[in-house]
Amino acid sequence: METLLAPLAGLMAAAGVWLMLSGHMLRVVFGIALLGSAANLVVFVGGRLTEGAAPLIAPGAALPDAATANPLPQALVLTAIVIGFGFAAFALSLAVAAHRRLGTVDTEAMQVAEAAPAAPRQHTAAPAAGPAVEPPAAPPPGREAAA
Repeated sequence: METLLAPLAGLMAAAGVWLMLSGHMLRVVFGIALLGSAANLVVFVGGRLTEGAAPLIAPGAALPDAATANPLPQALVLTAIVIGFGFAAFALSLAVAAHRRLGTVDTEAMQVAEAAPAAPRQHTAAPAAGPAVEPPAAPPPGREAAA
């Protein structure tokens, strides 16, 4: 069974990376979810897959009677599934908010953080002469200005 699931995990990871590299926000979110599922599958398969053998130890025995599945990777995968659903919901809500604010889901078109090109400076006329304002006097040497 492990020989079938290992290439499947690799295929899922490759598809997740391919989706993440696309320029569409929704595909990026689905790619992250698919990559997380591939990682969960790798951890799950690493804990041994056995059919019909519960990971229980008989009373008075030190070890299980037969080869059993390791329950720790199963618990870790269940926890990762819950966290993955929460992350996917959060990422989808961010994508929807970005679409509402920017009007697009194309990551190349989302340039809110990019600096706008500087407009050429316009020279304006000098202000009309008014009362001269003197700059404040400097404090005496050796003393700092009061805050």
